[in-house]
Amino acid sequence: MLKVHRTHQAKICNYSQVAESLDRHGWSASKLWNVANYHARNVWDETGEIPDHKDLKRELKTHPKYNGLHSQSSQRVLEELAESFHSWYQKRKSDDRANPPGYRKRNYYDQDGNRVHEEHPRSTVTWKQNGFKHDQKHNKIRLSKGANHKEHPKAWEYMLVEYETRPDATVENVQQVRAVYNRAKGQWELHIVCKDEIETPDAPGDETAGIDLGICNFAAVAYSTEEADLYPGNRLKQDGYYFPKEIAKCDDSGGKRATRLHAKWSDRRTHFFHSLAKHIVERCVEKQVGRINIGDLERVREDGDGEAKNWGRHGNLDLHGWAFDRFTSIFTYKAKVEGIEVNEVDERNTSKTCCVCGKTDENQRVERGLYVCDEHNDAFNADVNGAENIRLDINSVDESNSESSGQLSGDRCTGWLAQPAVYLYDLSCGFQPQTEVVDCRP
Repeated sequence: MLKVHRTHQAKICNYSQVAESLDRHGWSASKLWNVANYHARNVWDETGEIPDHKDLKRELKTHPKYNGLHSQSSQRVLEELAESFHSWYQKRKSDDRANPPGYRKRNYYDQDGNRVHEEHPRSTVTWKQNGFKHDQKHNKIRLSKGANHKEHPKAWEYMLVEYETRPDATVENVQQVRAVYNRAKGQWELHIVCKDEIETPDAPGDETAGIDLGICNFAAVAYSTEEADLYPGNRLKQDGYYFPKEIAKCDDSGGKRATRLHAKWSDRRTHFFHSLAKHIVERCVEKQVGRINIGDLERVREDGDGEAKNWGRHGNLDLHGWAFDRFTSIFTYKAKVEGIEVNEVDERNTSKTCCVCGKTDENQRVERGLYVCDEHNDAFNADVNGAENIRLDINSVDESNSESSGQLSGDRCTGWLAQPAVYLYDLSCGFQPQTEVVDCRP
């Protein structure tokens, strides 16, 4: 049995009855975020250290803004802020232009550029299990109010939300409820997180595969059947150029058009990840793969001494926009549903090592997409070579095991390493062989 968490997006049926109360809680979440942000910045300025979520909770649990939400909802706001500061701290190691988490506020200006007024945006509010009660039979959820928003009658101490999901969705074993303000639509919606247990089938077979994640080729897959696939990231890069330019043309960066563009960009990126993960898993099932090694990129931002690695101005920007962790999470889930084991392995030296003879030389990668081994004078696709080394897991093997170290045999076929199959993303039908994709519009 595999335990998974599913998020069901739900429409609020009694919207007019709860919209005002949800607004107040969304504004309270923003105010608490700002108070905690101010405190965290002061601690950073004074000590050079970032307070974690436990420090923030201990410091702010008596603050008036903390009572604007249910206690667990307030805790979640502080946890999100601590996570954001941690991400900023990691990013600034290689990009000194990185800014700390901002305040949640929106300024409005008149035609002369003078600020007319300022308001807090509606932040997402999360209720954990002690903050809600679910009536599965009648599709209703009671959401506890913060102490600052409670009124005298007991019935007014919570919001009774009636919701509607897709007909095929089963909402049970609810773990969390999130009220999310959809700025593009100008209204609230519920995201209901449920825990499910699903039966997983036996592994499709005993074959193995390795996946190397990258920027130009988002994924390269090497199979033990001596076949390989390439998945260029052209669509992601096109969107990465197109949408920021369109957003920059908007008069108001927080206006409706800019918001719609941000939402569309995010949706397209998410759809790309899901389509790619689905296609790779289907190919693995077809090739009877039972275990997949995928590159662990946690250390990609560090050099050999654990210090920040500088990839250059544009390289750092590309790297931080590279959502490899999100894709890995999506892919791991889809693979496990098919009974395939997924392991994250160290990527160190996988791009420098020849997967046939095991020789390591960074000069053998003569171009970004070409790897030439001087030992036996063969040329490979560089990303496929890296994927094959990840499949072999060259960094965790016993040196006495020549088969695992890349030296499989002297007469090993290498043609498949040079000519992988290429799949491109088509907006209408997902990933298809390169020769069949005709939709190249941005």
